Amino acid sequence: MTGAHPTIQPDPAPEVVVRVSGLVNRFGSQLVHDGLDLEVHRGEILGIVGGSGSGKSVLMRSIVGLRRPSAGSIQVLGAQVPPGPQDDPHHVQRNTGILFQDGALFSSLTVGENVQVPLKEHHPELSERWLYELALLKVKLAGLPADALHKLPAELSGGMRKRAGLARALALDPPLLFLDEPTAGLDPIGAAGFDQLVLTLQQALGLTVVVITHDLDTLYAVCNRVAVLADRKVIACAPLAQIEQLDHPWVQDYFHGPRARAAQQAAQKKD
Repeated sequence: MTGAHPTIQPDPAPEVVVRVSGLVNRFGSQLVHDGLDLEVHRGEILGIVGGSGSGKSVLMRSIVGLRRPSAGSIQVLGAQVPPGPQDDPHHVQRNTGILFQDGALFSSLTVGENVQVPLKEHHPELSERWLYELALLKVKLAGLPADALHKLPAELSGGMRKRAGLARALALDPPLLFLDEPTAGLDPIGAAGFDQLVLTLQQALGLTVVVITHDLDTLYAVCNRVAVLADRKVIACAPLAQIEQLDHPWVQDYFHGPRARAAQQAAQKKD
């Protein structure tokens, strides 16, 4: 009697939480994106890279509904962006958190009050006590001390402002998080600490994270896949090992220069 061979089940197709198809973005006569396609999978950390003017931040703003594209379709967590007349206009806003490059904190509000802004907007039924407790929880999640809750943004260091912005982005417990140049302006130790925080939060909370960055260390430290913007499109979206092999001038310059080699060596030492 011959033993039956075990059935090998194929890996299930990843769940797509963001689907961008045929995206076109124009600024007057300037064409930024022309037929751009992109998919973001649930539970991954996706890095988006590209040269200056490639439209990385424009892409993010289009996905979250802050900019209406010239053409194409965008779906986020099953909802159309921008929403149609029958759609919930706040669906994407409630389910995505955004850390802008400069933090975008309200300078006249304390950190705690900044974190409470989305809570008050989407949950007006919450008492002052609950608002305070939730803001404190998010501040601690972002790696800030409790006393940061009562400080103004101007009283914080650059790294602490980034974390305060992250606390606000997490206020509504969104499943999808966008980070725009999260380590820009941070020293290497601060940047590495922020990368580790993002990785820890993603794993602990089951987040899907999209990171727009030029920081090679961030790509090697936290990203599962990387999307490359060039020639007005996403020319590739794959794990770093595959991206490094692309025969494209910008990719070769970016991923095979001295800074890239240093980032690769640092990542290998951690492994």
